Amino acid sequence: MTERHKLVLKNDLSELQRLAQWLEACGEAEAVDPKTLFNFNLALDELVTNVVSYAYPEGGEHAFSVELWREGGRLIAMLVDDGVPFNPLEIAEPELDTTLDERKIGGLGVHFVRKLLDDVRYSHEDGRNHVRLMKHLSV
Repeated sequence: MTERHKLVLKNDLSELQRLAQWLEACGEAEAVDPKTLFNFNLALDELVTNVVSYAYPEGGEHAFSVELWREGGRLIAMLVDDGVPFNPLEIAEPELDTTLDERKIGGLGVHFVRKLLDDVRYSHEDGRNHVRLMKHLSV
């Protein structure tokens, strides 16, 4: 296992740029291929956007974290927040065979997260949401 890289974010969409820069630096440090890093960036961008937009309905400033590490031939990330309990894996798969006008709003981002990565898990422990992301590395 390599070093665990950790980033603490505020519940503000402006933090997405800092997240992307951090991921790029971590990817370089861990020699992660660009495609895998791109997939993690898309997935975490979606999940962090959901945390910022929905996890804290009472408002106010909150902090949550993202950790990233390489373990064997896998890249793993853990997103932890203390917002409203929410399991993104319980969202139904979107109806991709319908027209845009007929399609229900929501769920497409989580669908992409599932498709971009090899494993996505959720747990709620000690009052916190934990979303674990994993991708097998090609190198």
